[in-house]
Amino acid sequence: MILSKKKILEKIKTILSETNNWEKKLFKICRTIKSSMKKYDWVGFYFSDSKNRKLNLIAFSGKKTEHTEIPFGKGICGQVAISNKTLIVPDVKAEKNYISCNINVKSEIVVPILTNGSNIGQIDIDSNTINAFSNKDKIFLQEVCNLISKKHKERLSNYN
Repeated sequence: MILSKKKILEKIKTILSETNNWEKKLFKICRTIKSSMKKYDWVGFYFSDSKNRKLNLIAFSGKKTEHTEIPFGKGICGQVAISNKTLIVPDVKAEKNYISCNINVKSEIVVPILTNGSNIGQIDIDSNTINAFSNKDKIFLQEVCNLISKKHKERLSNYN
């Protein structure tokens, strides 16, 4: 079912307000985004392990990947972990530092999740369509990441 970006954001807010554990919420968000966005063929959340300088896949929707840990700097996700800037790759075949998770993937967007200026993770979207992502996708996914960041901060403050 294709939903408007506004409706998806409303649904994500609802999911984040549920009492499910954190990972279940993230899986639901991945499924919601993937099923609602036509060109989004894989949606996942990687979270940063700054001490070990790697990203860990926490939740995803789409084909299973062997890339559950990615070192900072490696691939598109690893680059974003260092730069803290959104990266849109219109054609993954043209990217030297690309890690292939699926031979059908043609383009990718990775948006950092920032909390107090620190990269705590990112959302990674793959598409089987070349040049699938635009600035509108970037803005939408930044809004998603802001919601995740806000909820993550709440979770941490509840532990302290």
